[in-house]
Amino acid sequence: MSFSTFGLSDKIIRAVTECGYTVPTPIQSQAIPAVLAGGDILAGAQTGTGKTAGFTLPILHRLSDTSTKKPSSGRPPVRALILVPTRELAAQVEESVRDYGKYLTLNSMIMIGGVSINPQIARLKNRVDILVATPGRLLDHIQQKTLSLSQVEILVLDEADRMLDMGFIRDIKKILALLPKQRQNLLFSATFSDEIQALADGLLNKPVLIEVARRNAVADKVTHMVHPVDRKRKSDLLAHLIKQHRWSQVLVFTRTKHGANKLAEFLTKNDIPSLAIHGNKSQTARTNALAKFKTGTLQVLVATDIAARGIDISELPHVVNFELPNVAEDYVHRIGRTGRAGSEGDAVSLVCVDEVKLLTGIERLVKRDLPSQVIAGFEPDPSIKAEPIKNGRGSEPRGAKPTRNQPKKPTSKLSKPATKKPTGFAHPTTNRSSAPRRAGGRGR
Repeated sequence: MSFSTFGLSDKIIRAVTECGYTVPTPIQSQAIPAVLAGGDILAGAQTGTGKTAGFTLPILHRLSDTSTKKPSSGRPPVRALILVPTRELAAQVEESVRDYGKYLTLNSMIMIGGVSINPQIARLKNRVDILVATPGRLLDHIQQKTLSLSQVEILVLDEADRMLDMGFIRDIKKILALLPKQRQNLLFSATFSDEIQALADGLLNKPVLIEVARRNAVADKVTHMVHPVDRKRKSDLLAHLIKQHRWSQVLVFTRTKHGANKLAEFLTKNDIPSLAIHGNKSQTARTNALAKFKTGTLQVLVATDIAARGIDISELPHVVNFELPNVAEDYVHRIGRTGRAGSEGDAVSLVCVDEVKLLTGIERLVKRDLPSQVIAGFEPDPSIKAEPIKNGRGSEPRGAKPTRNQPKKPTSKLSKPATKKPTGFAHPTTNRSSAPRRAGGRGR
């Protein structure tokens, strides 16, 4: 199957081909015709499957279709609204819109916080067909009456599960109330929960259900490994693993902003170039750090969960959970940064006695036991007792819900070398798949 089989315009096909994409991913094969048909969809797709192209391509086609009714006279309205949870993801999605729509006359815009609102106000005085926005800044414009959503034809909620986790449900409801009742709604979520189902039930009208992987699944080509270690030795073990295996590009997750800063400083002092990104960093600092990491000039990027949303790197080889997430679903989001679009990758978790309950929750969610290996010289001390883990992901915005799953005093399976498979650390080869390139290989 090729992209031309969907009936997309020649200009869109030309742009997709120039991006080097030839074979649609499974989510694209199902989502593109469904969106083109004009109905609502509820799509479950883990990150890295190419879901962004799954909705941007048909949206571009529908809005550029000359046979459809044109907007009323006056200043051209916003016709498609794409809501995303983070600034980085907004930048990624809007870049995709521009790349795939480069030969069309449609105009797009990114609307995010962390930067001056004045240039955005000036930009809105010109034509904006497709708006990619984070909820907070979008409502800022609504309050200042610099933006109208009264003629939006297509609404996309991308990574809806993360938006709910971040406490955006009230903002989303405010935005929905400003949209016309007659519109197409597209909801994408990497994981499903009761909250997501409730949102979908209230938003979508007889939606087409698209699910390309089992719910809360993880990428098939990701190699998982748990390394038990005492909490105070995690930094030393991470530095050891990076140096021993010569990892050149590593994304590391911490729970808190302070923890991210502290770890990045430690690694840098140990001759491992590292930078941290989180909500307290300026947008310029976050953008610069991410640019260095993408180009390979920065060896390690340490991130909190929310700041990492939208990190879009082709064939990222290693993701490390320096601390396990408080919410099991976040494990799926984190490791979705690697093993994208058929590429291989490592997902390594450094787990101390405090996190046994969190590990159990993750294994229950992904329906598998994660292989475990104690690294020689870093054996956990069985006399160390579990301590409570502080609430919070470290970069939650105001109004965010408190995190869950606080560990108590578990009996530890971390104090002795595990017998689960495999006994050695698995490393994929550096030669990546030579299969035809798929749109979304960089998370699109």
